[in-house]
Amino acid sequence: MKTRWSGFSGSDERPLSAVPGWIAWLLAAAVATQVATRFTQGQRAPSAADLPNAPPVQALRLANLGEPAALARLAMIWLQAFDSGGDNTVPYRQLDYARLVAWLRAILATDPRSEYPLFAASRIYAEIADPAKARLIFDFIYDTFPADPNHRWPALAHAALLAKHRLHDLPLARRYAAAIQRLATGESVPLWARQMEVFILEDMNELEAAKVMLGGMLAAGRIRDPQERRFLQDRLEELEQRLKGRQQAPVR
Repeated sequence: MKTRWSGFSGSDERPLSAVPGWIAWLLAAAVATQVATRFTQGQRAPSAADLPNAPPVQALRLANLGEPAALARLAMIWLQAFDSGGDNTVPYRQLDYARLVAWLRAILATDPRSEYPLFAASRIYAEIADPAKARLIFDFIYDTFPADPNHRWPALAHAALLAKHRLHDLPLARRYAAAIQRLATGESVPLWARQMEVFILEDMNELEAAKVMLGGMLAAGRIRDPQERRFLQDRLEELEQRLKGRQQAPVR
């Protein structure tokens, strides 16, 4: 299964000469500060307290000087580099995830069109083997999803898969999948993403609910591709057969 993140292709990169001078200066200053901090800390692994509190969103907006996308990208580069050195054998283990989420929220608010914060949240920070921290990231992804569901669905879909396979929390996975099915209505949203809730309902052995949902999807007329409609119709018939077999099974 593949998801497409349109904001990370090489064709989107601008030449270095197109970057405003103040951005280049700020990046150089950030790198210098990072190096100096590493030196003074004796190359120790970052601790939770090392990640500072996120700045107010308004402060970031005032600081972007008309280049919100550039500032947001720079902030994400700094945030990802924060935990990349020292002797931290488990990446992001020591980060304060409440502060991390505050940074991600602030950066996304600075440039709402950017896919970078949600991509990093779902594909990097949510992968940590700490259920409590992962849930903080899931909450961030879910809370910000409704603002732009047709572009932010990949992050929530990945959160649903992690909730299902890593946390084994099917109700939580269904909650995320239901949001995608309800709000991500654009033609670019693939069928598998819109059908995730049906799969999860089947895993929960909620066959009747899965049947009702599939029937509703077909009746709503949102599925226009003939092959997709045929696929859903076949699945609906399969569910009906399974339900019929369950009803005819002898009671023990």
